[in-house]
Amino acid sequence: MCLAIPGKVLEVYEENGLKMGRIDYAGTVNTACLAYVPEIELGQYAIVHAGFAISIVDEEEAQKTYEVWEELVKAAAEEGTDIFGMPLDEKEKDPSKRRLP
Repeated sequence: MCLAIPGKVLEVYEENGLKMGRIDYAGTVNTACLAYVPEIELGQYAIVHAGFAISIVDEEEAQKTYEVWEELVKAAAEEGTDIFGMPLDEKEKDPSKRRLP
C-alpha cells in the first residue's frame, strides 16, 4: 500500500529530455518526473509515486487532504506517537511545531 499527500509544483524544467519538477510536500521539497502528467503547470498539485507524478489534484482537494492528514497527526500525537507509532518527545507533541500549508 502507498500513502501519498499532494505536492505543489514549484518549478518545471527539462532534464535529459524529460519534464521534471520541484515539488513541495508541506515544506519538504523533492524532485519528481512530470512526464506522465505533461499538462501540469506551475502551482498545481500532483500525487507522486516512486518519483513520478501520476495525477493532478486541484487545490481544493489538496487542502482537504492536508486537513485529514493534520487530523491523523493530531490523533497520533494525543497517543504520544507520530503517525508511524514512534514515540514523540515533549516538543514534538506541540501542534504549533508542525507545519502544513
